Amino acid sequence: MNTRSKFQLMARAGYGARGIVFLMIAAIALFSSFAGSKPDTNSALETILQQPFGRIWIGLIGVGLAGFVVWRLAQSLANADGQDNDMKGYAIRAALFGSAITYAGLAMTSLLMALQMSGGGGSGGEKGLAAWVMAQPFGRYLAGIIGIGFVIGGIVTALKGIRRKFGRYLDLDAEKNSPAVLISIYGLVARGLVFGIIGVFFLYAAFTVDPDQAGGMADALAWVQSLPFGGIIYAVVAVGLAAFGVYNFVEARYRHINAPEAGDLRRHLPIGGTN
Repeated sequence: MNTRSKFQLMARAGYGARGIVFLMIAAIALFSSFAGSKPDTNSALETILQQPFGRIWIGLIGVGLAGFVVWRLAQSLANADGQDNDMKGYAIRAALFGSAITYAGLAMTSLLMALQMSGGGGSGGEKGLAAWVMAQPFGRYLAGIIGIGFVIGGIVTALKGIRRKFGRYLDLDAEKNSPAVLISIYGLVARGLVFGIIGVFFLYAAFTVDPDQAGGMADALAWVQSLPFGGIIYAVVAVGLAAFGVYNFVEARYRHINAPEAGDLRRHLPIGGTN
């Protein structure tokens, strides 16, 4: 297997690992009254850890997510997707770099849990991020910028589904109403909605100068559940997160993986680079 094939395998394994995490989040959300856990990434990992051979599964997910981080870096730093050199292209690549940082933390958590060096708890997630950001100079403004980023990301993600823009990156006809396409649309819209709510929480935290007002996926779902007819909306969104998990499997199978040349990515990384 050559280097390019190995890179493609790594990226596809990463999409698969992310899909498993989101399926677990959706399952916890739908059965939270029985599971007693919050529907977030840490709870999803802890649930997997409690299953037979849990440490092995968590380790494999951690390795898969590490591969996903490398792919995100290739997309953002080496422009593996061939984004245009304009403001829109740079914004997309910046968002992909932010995704790389997020999943790097999740991959590290998974691997530490597999090695029994972490219980998966702690003050991570969006609340931990908000607390750290607001402790910095001009922190409330940084939190506001992050909130705006989440809101814009949510809108873009939802529109990516509604307008079927995801088909640009798939070896799949997104104009046909196949089950894979319809599930992908549903999942992207649900994920975009949750992103947008998290962004509003960050903006409110910045406005009140209170990092505890920031919220993550579990808080966003809890807010949805508090709305009129919230139980129904909550179930629709939770199933949508499961659909987003399935969408990751669709990407694992059909995504165009344009592996960059080894030197292209290495030049942008702090290890072995020339910058």
